[in-house]
Amino acid sequence: MEKFSRFISQIGETSFAKLQKSKVMVFGIGGVGGYVVEALARSGIQDFVLIDSDVVEESNINRQIIATSDTIGESKVELMKKRILAINKEAKVFAIQKFYLPENSEEFDFSNVNYIIDCVDTVTAKISIICKAKELSIPVISAMGAGNKLDPTQLKVSDIAKTSVDPLAKVMRYELRKRNIKDVKVVYSLEEPIKTGNSTPTSNAFVPSTMGLIIASEVIKDLMK
Repeated sequence: MEKFSRFISQIGETSFAKLQKSKVMVFGIGGVGGYVVEALARSGIQDFVLIDSDVVEESNINRQIIATSDTIGESKVELMKKRILAINKEAKVFAIQKFYLPENSEEFDFSNVNYIIDCVDTVTAKISIICKAKELSIPVISAMGAGNKLDPTQLKVSDIAKTSVDPLAKVMRYELRKRNIKDVKVVYSLEEPIKTGNSTPTSNAFVPSTMGLIIASEVIKDLMK
């Protein structure tokens, strides 16, 4: 496959074949999740389940790969599906425009999923996604806070138990410890959050996208093992 030839040369045909046979489930197609999916599609992943209830808003344009002046009001999962298929017409994409919560978790089909990727903002949803992954013995990676950060070089890959500084990671550590959930891979920032006085988190084009690309690289490395 010529479009993936340079990546195949790097990782070998056996590893690439593993990627093509893998199915990933991505919760949240925003500033982080959009770049996760973009990188996975460009790395040969062909089977996606995308979950997000939102449509593109004008305020998304500064950081979300699917957000432009022409896509305002359109479904994020449907836009991402079109983008994946434009990259690889052989891809299989199941787009679900629905908000995931513990009370509706049974409405989501986790069968034959090889990796779960959590890029949502809501703590209750994040905890439920991770608990579901652990219950089903599916590898999972979770994005911590990308808002109110300016320095992408301070992003780290870690176990949730070893995180620090990040306020979201602190809450997640506490909640997962209560549930005796261990060994959760996350990407978080060691940068102190910027204090703006606004209730809405600030964001930019480079921290969420870098977090998404780091997550994608971790997923690819794990799937090739």
